[in-house]
Amino acid sequence: MFENLQDRLGSVLKGLTGRGSLSEADVAAALREVRRALLEADVALEVVRDFTARVREKAVGADVLKSIKPGQMVVKIVHDELVEMLGSEGVTLDLNAPAPVVIMMVGLQGSGKTTTTGKIAARMTNRDRRKVLMASLDTRRPAAQEQLKQIGEQTSVDTLPVIKGQDPVAIAKRAVQAAKLGGHDVVILDTAGRTHIDEPLMVEMADIRKVSNPHEILLVADSLTGQDAVNLARNFDQRVGITGLVLTRMDGDGRGGAALSMRAVTGKPIKLIGTGEKMDALEEFHPKRIADRILGMGDIVSLVEKAAETIDAEKAQAMAQKMAKGKFDLDDMAEQLKQMQNMGGMGGIMGLMPGMGGMKEKMAAAGMDDSVFKRQLAIISSMTKYERAHPDVLKNSRKKRIAAGSGTSAADINKLLKMHRQMSDMMKAMGGKGKGKMKQMMNMMGGGMAGGMGGMPDLSKLDANQLAELEKKAGGLGGSGGLPPGGLPGLGGPKLPGLGGGFGGFGKGKKK
Repeated sequence: MFENLQDRLGSVLKGLTGRGSLSEADVAAALREVRRALLEADVALEVVRDFTARVREKAVGADVLKSIKPGQMVVKIVHDELVEMLGSEGVTLDLNAPAPVVIMMVGLQGSGKTTTTGKIAARMTNRDRRKVLMASLDTRRPAAQEQLKQIGEQTSVDTLPVIKGQDPVAIAKRAVQAAKLGGHDVVILDTAGRTHIDEPLMVEMADIRKVSNPHEILLVADSLTGQDAVNLARNFDQRVGITGLVLTRMDGDGRGGAALSMRAVTGKPIKLIGTGEKMDALEEFHPKRIADRILGMGDIVSLVEKAAETIDAEKAQAMAQKMAKGKFDLDDMAEQLKQMQNMGGMGGIMGLMPGMGGMKEKMAAAGMDDSVFKRQLAIISSMTKYERAHPDVLKNSRKKRIAAGSGTSAADINKLLKMHRQMSDMMKAMGGKGKGKMKQMMNMMGGGMAGGMGGMPDLSKLDANQLAELEKKAGGLGGSGGLPPGGLPGLGGPKLPGLGGGFGGFGKGKKK
């Protein structure tokens, strides 16, 4: 979402950090470029003006211009002001009210209200152990109520039975009553939208609010809509009164201006962001982490949280024990590939690692996108159990059969086997005399890893101080976004474990 802005701001701020001293003219020139970058990212003009004015006021002070590293001080000021623009602290959904807590979802048609309703309900059910009832108040869009029913079946969340001909206000009343009788903790009202804001829509929203008395009113906005999203937020806030924002399609290739503008314009916090189509693709919004991503500093804490949610601790432990013995077969490799896919693929992981943002473009240029992993999993799935455990038996006749079964070629199979050999060699090295290096890597990532490439600390067992320490360690990875000198500890450069510097046979890795 923020890649273009990240590139532009990165180049501007890099020019500042490379200088021994800064004049007011240097700061003014850099701020002109920052202003241009923000406007090109579709950030609202009033927000850009306020932002650059605040940065200029702090950046031309004597403390900055006469400091030992004035360039880095300016980067810190820009970072802090970005955090301030996005909201100083992350704000979560407020469920501190008598049950059933009513959450009302509002927004334009096509913004993703129904899908987001399902995501929030699934999250509360699975993670927070709340009993949730979903109700569709959208009587205008064909099959809207049926869609929510299907999502309810998919996520095992209760939905209000549909009664034909009932108007939205009557459905809202019935939903609250049904939630009380059914012992539900939360009831989520999925309201109707329009293609644009009109008076009947606002009157309907106000009537629903009156009868349901919602504790939270969440405006669902498509982050790709740019400036219109800002006007939308302002209108809904004035007429209905919103308590928070949910931005959808944050995984898209939009310019990100809506996310930076809406919080500043409305003063209402962004509470959640949608990062994909799947029901678990929903994240809490953390201003500091988003600012870190925009300035290329990575987001290790989010990476660890994502790993803790997606990685099976028992499988990771079993794999760690195998790796300690220097064993690593194709089943293990398939498990690693699946874990990477669950964490957002190679691109998603790279975007969260400090100093690795630019690697995504290099990977794409080398043909190393996530479709490669899908082909590799298809190849491994086409093998017999014996072949996966003993890859050395794969000769030409077997490769032809596997290629036909997976829709790939013998060359693809050879690349996979080469990648496996490189990863296996590394595991053997770490399992033997390289145990110290493996421990060093684990300490760098915050300690207490479950094992191997995939294991991460279990955040459910970390207290606030430990989490803060982890974030502090992450911030130490290169200061303004770089990896430590020499790359990842023990790996001789900024290479990914097991990918041999050349992405495991897909680039220019050395032949064994």
